[in-house]
Amino acid sequence: MNVLKGKKLILGSSSPRRKELLKGLDIPFETRVFEIEEKYPSDLSHRQIPEFLARLKATAFKNKLSENEVVITSDTIVVFNDKLLTKPKDKIQALAMLHQLSGGMHQVFTAVCVTSNNKQVCFTDESNVYFKTLDKEEIDYYIEKYHPYDKAGGYGIQDWIGFIAIERIEGSYYNIMGLPTHKLYDVLKDF
Repeated sequence: MNVLKGKKLILGSSSPRRKELLKGLDIPFETRVFEIEEKYPSDLSHRQIPEFLARLKATAFKNKLSENEVVITSDTIVVFNDKLLTKPKDKIQALAMLHQLSGGMHQVFTAVCVTSNNKQVCFTDESNVYFKTLDKEEIDYYIEKYHPYDKAGGYGIQDWIGFIAIERIEGSYYNIMGLPTHKLYDVLKDF
């Protein structure tokens, strides 16, 4: 079902998870990515950071969209105890992040911008994730097998760790994966 009648949808992300989620909406799309430097002002709140970055990613498409094209850009962050957890650069950072998340609650914010040549709609979704206490062997196993270096907070909810560690979530599961599909679908319907 193509809710974007007569429009061509572009996913401005190379994330395999976002591709998978967008496919689940049964809306045809293509992927197009422009590299940008993901920098943001230091005075932004945690909630404002992903929307700033999603808008920044959308600016890379300025003057590059045809009249009938619509692009989706997005960014996801993880916040624990008011501290931003980015993508771990290496095993040491991944270990530290998962030890922090173990036994506690953290927040996941995902912002999405839907942009055409004459319109832009941006929104942010928030989910709370509760982890059980993980032992060292579980964390080591996950990092060795799944290499979560491309994931904010050092984990993917759809991976093994999501099956064994997450006690409950408040909010959208798909938001935690990186694309709040329920809200995106409504925005696309109205676009």
